[in-house]
Amino acid sequence: MADTASPIPASSWPVGRVARVALTTLLLVYGIAILRAGEFAAIDNVNLPIHETGHIVFGPFGKLVAAMGGSLFQVIVPAVFVGYFLRRRDQFAASVALWWVAENLWYVAVYVADAQEQALPLVGGGEHDWAFILAELDVLRYDDRIAAVIRFVGIVLFIAAVLWGYASAAAPREIPAASESSSLTSESPK
Repeated sequence: MADTASPIPASSWPVGRVARVALTTLLLVYGIAILRAGEFAAIDNVNLPIHETGHIVFGPFGKLVAAMGGSLFQVIVPAVFVGYFLRRRDQFAASVALWWVAENLWYVAVYVADAQEQALPLVGGGEHDWAFILAELDVLRYDDRIAAVIRFVGIVLFIAAVLWGYASAAAPREIPAASESSSLTSESPK
């Protein structure tokens, strides 16, 4: 005999909605694993080239800004995706991009916390960005505190991203109004 007392009819949870809930759950579990490990994660292999590109993008603004540029760019790039998806009214995709912002902040926090010790392997063996930045700003002795603040902001954004992900995954997808549809669907000239 079928269970007719189910609070959510199966037809109200299409495959896309189930997939969005599953992806949000995967991001939740992966995020917790990254936080518990407190070190670089597999996704940081994607973030590293973005970080290195940031040094080039911010290079014309001087050595200090160029050093900051790596970490700035790796947070700016996923933040741009948040904005892009919000503009497209895709709340779920924006929540995933916000998760990426949060994870990048954790990546930056690990790098900042290493400023005094400089134990992390560096690409090309160059100068440690955050050792240079914090020394220039005369706050190198506070590297752990600064890293803790960055990590905390990342945790807040992580929680917001996961909650937003679940909320938007469970909500019906928004269909753009007819006036916002592509010009390909408009009437052809007579």
